[in-house]
Amino acid sequence: MLQRRHFLGAAAVTAAWSAMPFVPVWAQSAPNLGTPTLPNPGFARQKVGDIEVIAVNDGVARRPLGEEFVRNAPIGEVKAMLASQNLSTDYIDIPFTPFVIVRGAERILIDTGLGEFAPPTAGKLLANLAAAGLQPGDITHVLISHYHGDHISGLRKRDGSWTFPNAKVYVPSVEHAFWMDDAKMAAAPEGLKGAFQGARRVFDGMPADKLVRFEPGSAVLPGITSIAAFGHTPGHTLFEATSGGQVFTYLADLTNVPVLFARNPDWAVQFDMDPEAARKVRREMLARVAAQNALVGGFHFPFPAFGRKTVSGNGYAFQPVA
Repeated sequence: MLQRRHFLGAAAVTAAWSAMPFVPVWAQSAPNLGTPTLPNPGFARQKVGDIEVIAVNDGVARRPLGEEFVRNAPIGEVKAMLASQNLSTDYIDIPFTPFVIVRGAERILIDTGLGEFAPPTAGKLLANLAAAGLQPGDITHVLISHYHGDHISGLRKRDGSWTFPNAKVYVPSVEHAFWMDDAKMAAAPEGLKGAFQGARRVFDGMPADKLVRFEPGSAVLPGITSIAAFGHTPGHTLFEATSGGQVFTYLADLTNVPVLFARNPDWAVQFDMDPEAARKVRREMLARVAAQNALVGGFHFPFPAFGRKTVSGNGYAFQPVA
């Protein structure tokens, strides 16, 4: 359960939500820091047993690196970790990468990106889907990991129409209940209200036959199981797809920037609403996927966002798979 002290701490995090409340201000590239390079092509494929998993990049945002980004580590240690991996110590590049599972006639999209509400260097999902040979009408199911704007805003266009008109939308029941609760929204600190408003923009008026709520930890579709990973948000959920004895695990926002938060699983990113719960589940899940040698994908992992986790010191390294 989200404790009040964590809830209040989250207010400072989501005070960074813009006038369009479901899009973070930091998702706008800072001109003085240059422009991030977008992957080309913006999609990558992996076979997992009899299914295909496609990483489809929605873009990249560049944000200044400030002391607030890692909530419980000195900025000097954070910069040293970045420098040790030949990365800038002035800014952080945050990729956005949904995934599509192709199985028979099914096209299962996991998270949706920022859609038409993105800054110039993001909102590329539909173009990259097309490059991969998929159209919005091909998507049969959409699985949502949590209700932060960069994961749900792409469900609806600015005119309110559905981006994926033929898809059922599967959402964690705990996450939906939290963000759609009027009392919780009324009691939320001002800085957090924009996140509630963003969820309402997307889910208010969604037809009952389109919205499917599931209990985290249960099977969502045949061969696809949800994994409760609460902490980043109250109902943050991961997904595991199995086929032919092989496993693909979608880690969503378990680690926001793997070079920081997988290498140091006890570090807390500023966007974790319950940092203690997030740290606990981060360690548990990283140990699990490393022991399985599972293919993993992360929404904010460097493109192509596929790889494996291996033990490295007190944490885990991300080994990309092309």
